[in-house]
Order: sequence, then C-alpha cells, then structure tokens
Amino acid sequence: MTTNQRPLDSGFGAQTTAREVIGDTRLEGAIAVVTGGYAGIGLETTRALVAAGATVIVPARTPDKARAALAGLERVEVEPLDLGDPASVDAFAARFSASGRPVHRLVNNAGIMATPLTRDTRGFESQLATNHLGHFQLTLRLWPALQKARGARVISLSSGGHAYSGVDFEDPFFERRPYDKWIAYGQSKTANALFALALDARGETHRVRAFSVHPGGIVTELMRHMSDEEVRTAVDHFSAVSTLKSAEQGAATSVWCATSPRLEGMGGVYCEDVDIAAPVPADSSERRGVRPWAMDRDLAERLWTQSETWTGVTFTT
Repeated sequence: MTTNQRPLDSGFGAQTTAREVIGDTRLEGAIAVVTGGYAGIGLETTRALVAAGATVIVPARTPDKARAALAGLERVEVEPLDLGDPASVDAFAARFSASGRPVHRLVNNAGIMATPLTRDTRGFESQLATNHLGHFQLTLRLWPALQKARGARVISLSSGGHAYSGVDFEDPFFERRPYDKWIAYGQSKTANALFALALDARGETHRVRAFSVHPGGIVTELMRHMSDEEVRTAVDHFSAVSTLKSAEQGAATSVWCATSPRLEGMGGVYCEDVDIAAPVPADSSERRGVRPWAMDRDLAERLWTQSETWTGVTFTT
C-alpha cells in the first residue's frame, strides 16, 4: 500500500496547546465552520481560530447552550444543526450558501461515542449516521463555498478508536450482527479517516485539502453515554500507556491541520500529536498510529460511493 503517512517532525508534541500551534498566525477575513465548536476540544478550536482573527460559524444541536458557552467571544455565529437529521443539515447549508460567503476552514468536530443502539429516521445506526454521514452530507453541501475560498482545508475528527474496527460494508448499520457500541464507534472513526482520504483526492485540483485527526485521550462531554465505571476504566487504561490531555491540548492537532504552512500542498493524511501519524500494522498493540484499514484508498472510494447512496447526495464539481 502506498501512503503519504510519514511524520514531518513538526517540532510540536502531545502536550502542545492549540494557542501554541497557531502562534502569531493571523486569519483575518477567514471564515471557519466548526461543528460542535462550543464544548470540549471544539470550544478550544473555536477560541484559537477567533484569537487569530477568523470568523467562526458554530453549528449546534442546542443553540442556546452554544451561545452561553461562547458568550464574550467576538466574530462567532451560532446556527442550529442536527447532524443526525438530513433535513437539518440541508437547511443549515442552504442558509450559509445564501450568504454567498466562502468557507476557508471546515472542522467536522462534533460527534457521539459509545451510545446505546439508536437509529435515525432512515434506520441508520446513529454513530455512523452522525459522525460520518452527517458530516459527509454537510461537506458536500458546502462544497461550492469551499471551492470559493481558494485554498480551503477540511478537518475530519477521527480517533485512535478507529483501531477497534474498519467499516463493515456487509452490515454497517448492525441490522444482522449483534450491536457493540465500541465496534460501532470504531467503525465511524475509521469512516472519518477514509472520508478525508477520498475528499482530498477530489479536492486537490480545486485547492481543497482534507486531513483526519486523532485528538488524543481527553475527558469531555463525549463520554456522557458511558457509566462512571466505564469512564474510570477508560481513564486508567489510557493513563497507563499515555498521558491524558486537556481540551486545549486535544484541539492542537485540529488547529495545526487547519492552519500550518508545513501542510501546504499536502492532504489525505491522518494526524495525531500535532504531526502526521506513522502507519502501524493491523495487529499493533500501540495506542498510537494509523491502522491499514483507515488509510486504504480503495476502501475510501468504496465508502464514498456507499455514502452517496446512503445520503442521496452526490459530489459535483
């Protein structure tokens, strides 16, 4: 398998913060869309981009909660969006498109993790539907605005949890196999990485580049569906092999992918700890690195085709 997954020796690391990454970079005039940009690493991503001068649009499932969390920040706009509702995705994209503005940075940050089995109105399992398909539809609807930016970047929030599972194309929505919330989460995070790979292949000639990101181990609201015991076990397990990050440290890799000049002319790579991640074997016991099924171009194309079918949204240039 040929891959561009080669670390750059960025000079940063696991404990680098989003503000340290962005440094003295200025983003005046830039417009960013950060889904879920009002809590956890999403909030820290918004803060860093705003501090650099960008205008940030924050689509939120609970706009009132978002406005309260973002109070006091300049150049932030909150808009309603439920990634699990295709009509809501289309409505947000239509409102934004009507403004005529470009999107210089799209950070597909929002997500859910380890939820009980639930399905959207189409009958699709909720983690794949929300984490991947919602962002797939959003990105394709915003494609004209991304092209208009002339140098846009799309950041897809994946996770080290992609190691739990590739995409099961035979039964992606758990209609026949027993539901496992962690397998479902891992599948959705692999989908996020494959989406960035396929999007970058389409966007390169249009100067739209895409990256996927593992933010690291962070205790955030993403864990809200886990019991206290599950949270303690997860924290203990992660702490034994790595270092837990603060939310601002967790946002650093997203911000680096969104702003770093080191990544000019690059894309389609999975990043962690503020650098491009190294490939690791499928059976690796390491917490770091990207597994083969999350950087396979053939699988990325297969997922793209299926995603167009599932959503009814087709990519057009």
